[in-house]
Amino acid sequence: MDKRSHRDISKKIQPIASTPDNSNKFKDDIVKCLEVLRAGGVILYPTETVWGIGCDATNEAAVKKVCEIKQRDEDHSMLVLVEHADRLGRHVRQIPEVAIQLIEVNDKPMTVVYPGAVNLAANITGQDGSAGIRITSDEFCKKLIAALNRPLVSTSANISHEPAPKNFRDIDEKIKSQVDYVVKWRQNDSTPGISSSVIKVGLKGEIEIIRP
Repeated sequence: MDKRSHRDISKKIQPIASTPDNSNKFKDDIVKCLEVLRAGGVILYPTETVWGIGCDATNEAAVKKVCEIKQRDEDHSMLVLVEHADRLGRHVRQIPEVAIQLIEVNDKPMTVVYPGAVNLAANITGQDGSAGIRITSDEFCKKLIAALNRPLVSTSANISHEPAPKNFRDIDEKIKSQVDYVVKWRQNDSTPGISSSVIKVGLKGEIEIIRP
């Protein structure tokens, strides 16, 4: 493990700007999502990027369901959301210094692919043991992950090899019918979603831009 404490790491990363508290508006969604996720189910939900298909990222059977819905091979890794930098240390064996630097200066959604993933479902990591993790800035996602107390799978709500949906109306009805719960919050939001950048980092400071 990195000698620095997780608390020291989170202090070094600048907090995301606060947003209006809409928790009462999506309280029912949170309750129903928790019921589904704790039972190993799959949800369809909004994020700060595009709508995603999600499940408990530590539940291998649930991850398999997500792959089946997307018609995707299990040997492809999937992105994971956490609500705060503190949680990174629970799922990354050693956090590279370069990753912290990237998070500090980044002002847009960014997924970092870390080496040495731990405490995640085996079928969610890359063949090299890495995992793509994003610290979400979305208020709904933050509250859901905190309440679940586990990371959340977040893969775009589309059939594999088809375009990612820009908003809820673009999501294929097949996907809506196969998940266990569809979040009501932000279904009417027509703002086009944009996928996050994806950057892979190494313990020696290596950086590979997978998606700008």
